[in-house]
Amino acid sequence: MQSALQTRQNVIKAAADLASVEGLDAVTIGRLASLVGMSKSGVIGQFRNKETLQLETIDAVFDGFRVRVWEPVKRFPRGLPRLVEACRAWVEYAGDPGFPGGCLMTQVTYDYDARTGAVHDRLIGERNRWRETLRSDIRTAIDAGDLPESTDVETTVYVLESLVAFITPARLLHGDEDAPARAISSMLRVLGVEK
Repeated sequence: MQSALQTRQNVIKAAADLASVEGLDAVTIGRLASLVGMSKSGVIGQFRNKETLQLETIDAVFDGFRVRVWEPVKRFPRGLPRLVEACRAWVEYAGDPGFPGGCLMTQVTYDYDARTGAVHDRLIGERNRWRETLRSDIRTAIDAGDLPESTDVETTVYVLESLVAFITPARLLHGDEDAPARAISSMLRVLGVEK
């Protein structure tokens, strides 16, 4: 018999898989109950309402991102060395995030970027934490002389995010399996780093 924690994790995983393909709005208590073989009341008992389920799904996705992207690169020196390794890990994650519809962070961001509410606020908070990590390493790289003083920090973050954001549509929509390689090659070029 599954523990309550395992049941909750299974529901969140099913929600993330579904949201990656159909969007977070497609995640309903009824659909999840069917997917995980539970009653609606069993799913509601775990989360109380749809918004709580959506927020916990987002939290789980960002936790997975941190484990696969942020944590492994902490051992590298701050600045350009860590930034380059973060880009590599980020691209690897975006190329295979573990969801059938590709990178859920990107999918949900497009779904909620123009909305208001708790889901939007959670997304912006999590994405801003990542953006600030990138900014910090770019600034450190500039201060160390690894990037030119003229480097525009905000533009660099924007370009790096843009390159990663297109990996999923390039792979899934256009069938471009080389998209991750193209993305990291372009990111390294932006950072002035040879392969």
